[in-house]
Amino acid sequence: MLEVFITAFVTFFVIIDPVGIAPVFASLTQGTAPRHQKMMAIKGTVIAVGILLFFAAVGEPFLSALGISLQALKVAGGVMLFLIALEMVFEKRTSRRENSAERSHQEHPEDISVFPIAIPLLAGPGAIASIILLMASHEGDLLAKGIVLSALGLTLALTLVTFLAASRLMAVMGATASTIISRVLGIILAAFATQFILDGILNFFIA
Repeated sequence: MLEVFITAFVTFFVIIDPVGIAPVFASLTQGTAPRHQKMMAIKGTVIAVGILLFFAAVGEPFLSALGISLQALKVAGGVMLFLIALEMVFEKRTSRRENSAERSHQEHPEDISVFPIAIPLLAGPGAIASIILLMASHEGDLLAKGIVLSALGLTLALTLVTFLAASRLMAVMGATASTIISRVLGIILAAFATQFILDGILNFFIA
């Protein structure tokens, strides 16, 4: 079960990327009161938890109703995660997040918890695909599913901590360190994505 937790935690940590999100959150809340920053961090994280738990609960039955197999989901999810990994390695993901953050700040200067904090920074397509994929991979095993959810909870808890300490964290790390960490995480995610694709293809021919 330790392997299940490590796989789920690394997947969620790389997809959500708490360290990479910190600069975006800092820029979103720059110049606002500490109380507002704290409220946006907590509210955005709670909303993301609700969204991901929803897909964790109904994702598998939803796929079954559509006639989509676990093998197809693994390949599709793996391809999606691989594309995200490429964006992380080549530093395109951060630029897109910053652009979304800037648009949101202009359109909704008061409440940025739903967009872009909860969606798409935390509960984006990659995170949604990952939670559905990981939960479906442990069909019938309630303990394993609970471990997957605990890994998700730990990742979001760490993300909330980085949000609350975003300004201080950026002052210590600097932009260069954040870029390096994001690219390393992108390489790890690419390996996980490739494994998902290979497993899906292999299981398709075995089944």
